[in-house]
Amino acid sequence: MNTLDLHAAAALLRIHPVTLRTKARRGEIPGARIGKNWVFVEVDLIDYIRSQYPLRVMQGDQQEKSLCHSTNAKTHPSGGSRSTTTDRLYKEALGLLTS
Repeated sequence: MNTLDLHAAAALLRIHPVTLRTKARRGEIPGARIGKNWVFVEVDLIDYIRSQYPLRVMQGDQQEKSLCHSTNAKTHPSGGSRSTTTDRLYKEALGLLTS
């Protein structure tokens, strides 16, 4: 099992060492602080890189995934800028006379 110091791990990830240290502190990137030094397991960093791949690539899909999930959503009919139902509900809530 290969371990890397902060600078070698940053080079593998192609990010600045300060950025890596910050992300490791937050738990975003796997690593451990041993004494005053950060230690990273190379396999864990490779797994981290793979986790950043778009989902469709990992599944072998050849088509883009649609990000819109509302294509089957029902829409409410609208009849202009004023809704009589909304007006009636506001009047009832305020205790005004409704006709």
